[in-house]
Amino acid sequence: MTSASQIKRPEATALVSMTGCTRRYPGVLALDNADFEVAPGEVRALLGKNGAGKSTLIRMLTGAEVPDSGTVLIDGEELTHAGSARAQQAFSHGVRVVYQELSLVPGMTLAENLFLGRWPRKGGVIRHRAMMAEAKEAMHRLGLDLSPDTLVSALSPAERQLLEIARALLGNPKLVILDEPTSSLAAAEAEKVMAAVTRVAAEGIAVIYVSHRMNEIRQIAHSATIMRDGRIIDTVDVQNADTREIVRLMLGSEGAEAAVLEDASQPETVLEVRDLAVAPKLSSVSFSLKKGEVLGIAGLLGSGRTELLQAIMGVRRGEAGEIFANGKPVKSLGYKEMVGLGFGYTPESRKEEGIVPLLGVDENTLSTRFEGVTVNGVLSARRMAEATRKIIDRLHIKTARTDTAIGTLSGGNQQKVVIGRWVYAGSRILLLDEPTRGVDIEAKAQIYSIIRELAAEGRSIVFVSSEIEELPLVCDRVLVLRDGALREEFRSPNIDQDTLMAACISGH
Repeated sequence: MTSASQIKRPEATALVSMTGCTRRYPGVLALDNADFEVAPGEVRALLGKNGAGKSTLIRMLTGAEVPDSGTVLIDGEELTHAGSARAQQAFSHGVRVVYQELSLVPGMTLAENLFLGRWPRKGGVIRHRAMMAEAKEAMHRLGLDLSPDTLVSALSPAERQLLEIARALLGNPKLVILDEPTSSLAAAEAEKVMAAVTRVAAEGIAVIYVSHRMNEIRQIAHSATIMRDGRIIDTVDVQNADTREIVRLMLGSEGAEAAVLEDASQPETVLEVRDLAVAPKLSSVSFSLKKGEVLGIAGLLGSGRTELLQAIMGVRRGEAGEIFANGKPVKSLGYKEMVGLGFGYTPESRKEEGIVPLLGVDENTLSTRFEGVTVNGVLSARRMAEATRKIIDRLHIKTARTDTAIGTLSGGNQQKVVIGRWVYAGSRILLLDEPTRGVDIEAKAQIYSIIRELAAEGRSIVFVSSEIEELPLVCDRVLVLRDGALREEFRSPNIDQDTLMAACISGH
């Protein structure tokens, strides 16, 4: 087990310094007069909800963005260039970043991935023996004992994350930024990454650690900077800071009032999940869903929310557990079977998994039940247009024609089509994974309204969202997914954002 006390205390002189940095995008103030410093050997946690400005701050430090005003100094030298030259300037001063989405090539070896694009050469020939030796040393530096010729495809998720960190440590870096490095890892694997962070900081390298897992942050970080609405609100000593106070700083006054919803749920249980396990994220999940109920699932990134919906829908295999639909056990758990039982599923990744961009709104809407728009087994253009128009009108989808390519619609209207697909199919239980991700405020409000209307009709909805503030606006009940199981329950109108966020992060 690592702890902040094991990490070399940071020096007083700042390695990185941002002063008065502001960055505006059309209609958005992404960073507002931010002042930020990190010292050598310091582990600084960076906290804030989605849209708080964390990513913009990181891009400022890496040189990927130029502030509209303000200065960025790395090791005492100001970043003055623009474009790719600015990023190269930051890199030459030792700034490295490991993003949440890993960039490894599974079919290549550990050593090849480590030196990809910067092969050790002599006379134009790659020095394989030197590459293997350096790769072994780089991994040993992080406490990982693996053969350099191991294929990345054979590595565990934690080992892949450590490989990314090892790659960032090549070339004597001075600042390493880790963006949610343990979000996809189970607790035991996360320990390996945290131990590596301890080793890195002990060498005098500054670390910015983006995470919401308070248990991890308390173990390895000296301090935490909290951001909200593009501003740096405060920097606190994580060992002495109260979790609820950190949540209050993250959310501000947004959670002051709980929404009051008209409860449309009925006594009838339409879905029951018993002891569902999906390794490594879910150990034992049990809950029930009533007819006409909107049930929210809250939890941090990587807590297993998506895996839960996928296992229920039959697109991911669980290791254990039982599922009952309308009181009867589901014996053959597959996607087709669940659709036949009246289930509908909207995936988290709308563009990759939810729509076919080049096909029309009509084909995307009707794809779950084409038999309703055929004549003698042949698709009828008239019937397709009529059926699609009903969904367009009902869900207020903005499109000039029913056959307009869905890829040309806004994100909000695309999402309405994805939901409308299951409305057309007559599905009675909807599993919605991040249904408002990437849509504007107006579209979000419309989707909330659609969900409440569907519940009033007697349909039941499981609503998964990483945006804590929207759960009280649409859900009758919210369950908190943490450490592999559902730990706490909140009921409307007593769904308080601060308490809900604290419940999500307190056990991590």
